[in-house]
Amino acid sequence: MKQVSILSSAVAAALFSQSTMAAVITGQVLDKNQQPISNAEIHVHGKSQSVVTDKQGQFKIDVDNKGQLHISKNNFIDKRVAINGEDQNVVVTLTPTSVETVVVYASALHKNSLEMISPVNVLAGDELKDKAKPTLGETLKGLPGVNASYFGPVSSSPIIRGLDGPRVKITQNGLDSSDASRIGPDHATSNDSLAAEQIEVLRGPATLLYGSGAIGGVVNVVDNRIPTDNIDSLTGAAQYTHDTVSNTNTYAAKLETGNDGFNFHFDGTKRKGHDYDTPNFELPEEHEEHEGEEHEEHETANSVENTFIDSQTVNFGTSYVGDHLTLGVSFGRIETDYGIPAHEHHHHEEEEDHDEHEGEEEHEESVFAQLEQDRWQGYMSYALHDNWIENISLRVGYTDYKHAEIEDGAVGTVFTNKTTEARATVEHKLGLWHGMAGYHYTESDYDADGEEAFTPASVTKTNALFVLEERQIGDVTVELGARLEDYQIDSAVSMAEHHHDHEEEEEHHDEEEAEIINYSEDFTNLSLSAGAIWQYQEGQSVALSVSRSERAPLSAELLSNGIHIATGTYELGLGYHIEDGEIHFEPEDIEQETATNFDLSFRRFIGDFGYTVNFFYNDIENYYYQQNTGLVFDEEHGLESAADADEDAMAVYQFTSKDAKLYGIEFDVHYQVTPSSLVKVFGDSTTAKLKDDEGYLPRIPANKLGSELQYTVSDWKFSLTGTHYFEQSDITAYETKTDGYTLFDASANYQLDLGPVDTQLYINVDNLTDELGFVHSSFIKEKAPLPGRNFTLGIRGYF
Repeated sequence: MKQVSILSSAVAAALFSQSTMAAVITGQVLDKNQQPISNAEIHVHGKSQSVVTDKQGQFKIDVDNKGQLHISKNNFIDKRVAINGEDQNVVVTLTPTSVETVVVYASALHKNSLEMISPVNVLAGDELKDKAKPTLGETLKGLPGVNASYFGPVSSSPIIRGLDGPRVKITQNGLDSSDASRIGPDHATSNDSLAAEQIEVLRGPATLLYGSGAIGGVVNVVDNRIPTDNIDSLTGAAQYTHDTVSNTNTYAAKLETGNDGFNFHFDGTKRKGHDYDTPNFELPEEHEEHEGEEHEEHETANSVENTFIDSQTVNFGTSYVGDHLTLGVSFGRIETDYGIPAHEHHHHEEEEDHDEHEGEEEHEESVFAQLEQDRWQGYMSYALHDNWIENISLRVGYTDYKHAEIEDGAVGTVFTNKTTEARATVEHKLGLWHGMAGYHYTESDYDADGEEAFTPASVTKTNALFVLEERQIGDVTVELGARLEDYQIDSAVSMAEHHHDHEEEEEHHDEEEAEIINYSEDFTNLSLSAGAIWQYQEGQSVALSVSRSERAPLSAELLSNGIHIATGTYELGLGYHIEDGEIHFEPEDIEQETATNFDLSFRRFIGDFGYTVNFFYNDIENYYYQQNTGLVFDEEHGLESAADADEDAMAVYQFTSKDAKLYGIEFDVHYQVTPSSLVKVFGDSTTAKLKDDEGYLPRIPANKLGSELQYTVSDWKFSLTGTHYFEQSDITAYETKTDGYTLFDASANYQLDLGPVDTQLYINVDNLTDELGFVHSSFIKEKAPLPGRNFTLGIRGYF
């Protein structure tokens, strides 16, 4: 009891101790020509206080102890100024930059995009609104090092440096999006880029704060659904967009208001579109009709069937923001129906009547998904006026996700995922070190029922402790991080009928009940990171980071056993073993995937010329991936050799683990030619192969190289972008190469003067030359090429 009493007293002292110091800091923010900068934000690092400068660039802010002021303004390099906790006057001179500086919320330590040790990309403001697409993958695929899985335009997830799915964590305000996009490429993410304030893409050591599922990177969607700054008046925005390639109409609106510390937020979107058009392309041959019959002509198409979307989202949020305490809660609802292209079923009874009812079958076999998600988030932050504890915060979330696949008007397979998540952090300053320590808990209850329930129901729990510390030594900032995670997975595995290939076994099958195996496994994942950034000149830096991350397999990688119609394969997890045509569940000796990643970055962001160049090398032990077994699955005979199987049999792919390496480069170079014109050049290259010369990894995105010209005149803003995707011939034995293609995109934006409403008219033209392009990383690349020429017309207004 005495120890508990001492601990309680220490915690109380930390929470409620008040510094006796109280001071007023005044100052002025100027540019290089000693002209005042208005609307620059001055923020007390680690605290909730912030003010903006007036027209003369002047400000006044109250502080309680010594610390640091963070001064930021668009198109200027951020500056930090030390304060001693006493009344003082400071004069700050900001240096201009042609790179927009944005605070990266996922960085945990209030860093902007230029101060990050780990490579980061941020889409925000008008740039995000101009590039926003129905999916995260399509929205982000133009960034260096980022591509898209592309299962049609409504189901496309980000790929970061060749890694996707279980290795890329998609979060909303730092909490997992908790959908089923990691289970299969035909499952859309539940994040809407239209309602986002900014989207952040992180690589390297910073990702270890978010769990072992972030071994490849983090995509964090930031919104203001829980306002963290006081809103003093009614503000809002509205937008309407029409896309010609799929006849899609999109409506979006946002309203925010507040009074006396209480704030309210609302946003909603509505999107409805049809199948999208493409340049004319040849459909792949399904099967030969008869022996000896030659196909003189291939069937062609100029659209991709079953790619419609009908989606609506609504979100509410409220908060109280005081001098020390911030409390808030939000609720969001998503309802989306979308078509799943190339979704075919193989029913032998139907095939007998194929010639007679071919048209009917195509109609009956069209499949679409109904996605529903309810999401609650809560936030609490308490800024202490204390010398060593700066801030205590808690984020909690609960998500109820449902994904139903509708076949001929009836519910086929239903995927559900209920997730509870909590993240508690303490920001602190210990001597010369500034950092954050925290606890992270998640529980995910996943279930699937129906024909495509190839992964059994499972409950996954994680409990983790993490710490991230930084210290500035002259012009060098050093960062160290660690995460210790307990990962537990529980499932009831059913050894059902999928693998009988003898008639005598089939006769007794109905009399036997499927064997149920209660599976439970615990993994301990340890991740470590170290990095440093050297600001060797103003506006120029070099950064180096090293991380070692462990990851346990997801249920889909470990326990899959069944037909995955979307990819046209039979999938087996790591826990199974095939012997003499029989599948056995033997999940012993499964080792964690362990990645050792090196990042080296060179950056210049001062003046008219700037660049970011990142080199990376990722050495991964026990890399989980799907390998073709050489066997096929037939519904009548089970597993058999491909040489003896019918044409409709599905290839059997099994997850296996082997050592792999991924390495490459990504770069973004810009030059401000004149005050009204800017030129960018960007690109990336990724090589991903197994060690010991065992070949390349499957579905690795093609390299790309692009350039963008931006030109501003009066109230007009124009841009022209050209991106070349190179041929991808580094393939596995069961892949086909993908030809290269070049896409040109153009946009024009006109600023209208309508008094209190800031209004913009815009037109974007995607794929200006109507180029035919196939995405190598897509499971259905031959059946779903990229959209053809698309005119996007829209108007948006702010007040």
